[in-house]
Amino acid sequence: MATSQESQPAWGKFIGVGVGPGDPELITIKAQRVLQQVPVLCVPKSREEGDSYVLSFVSHLIDLERQALIELVFPMTKDRARLEEHWSAALVKVVAHLREGQDVAFVTEGDPFIYSTFMHIYALVRARYPEAPVEVIPGISSINAAAAAAGLPLVDGAERLAVLPATYEGERLEEVLRQFDTIVLLKVNRVFERVLASLSKLGLAERAVYVKRCGSPEQEIVRDIGELRGQELDYLSLIIVRK
Repeated sequence: MATSQESQPAWGKFIGVGVGPGDPELITIKAQRVLQQVPVLCVPKSREEGDSYVLSFVSHLIDLERQALIELVFPMTKDRARLEEHWSAALVKVVAHLREGQDVAFVTEGDPFIYSTFMHIYALVRARYPEAPVEVIPGISSINAAAAAAGLPLVDGAERLAVLPATYEGERLEEVLRQFDTIVLLKVNRVFERVLASLSKLGLAERAVYVKRCGSPEQEIVRDIGELRGQELDYLSLIIVRK
């Protein structure tokens, strides 16, 4: 007679799937296969009443008549306690399906291991449920896609590349700008004026290129970033400084 433990299904696999910056043709073959086969899909969004931006990348690949879709809310806040509440709530939803033997794909724009919410759920699964198998499928990051769209080689030979959140500003940013050959600043919308001031101070404003929503129909490339002064910029934007 089988024991209750033997009758329980094996754990499903938790899969982080990077789907690139927004262009459906930049989704890898492996990511496409997993998205079409996995029984449960998780997509992040910033507000309960809002839509998931990344869902629009993959809607042509999934079939919600045979696949379950879980929308996970992760608010845009720096309040660590509040974020941890949402990470824990998301973990409960994910693990409920993993325990039933269902594979769960967490879909994220760009790459799962570059400034992605997936990393926090991944860490919780690994720490609390080490018996659950985990896989990460890399994606093309906005860094690579923006550089390609703007025609900006990132680094060559012994050159050095720095990738920074836009909150790196003021004297800290200026120090990095002095030390590195190419600098990529992510999500610059809220601090653009201060970033522009630092670039101008160091004579680098003319070497900076602004890229908005790379790979999407709303993509925009601005090579004279001074034109953006005083404008309300998009959250999904970055600046590449190539010295």
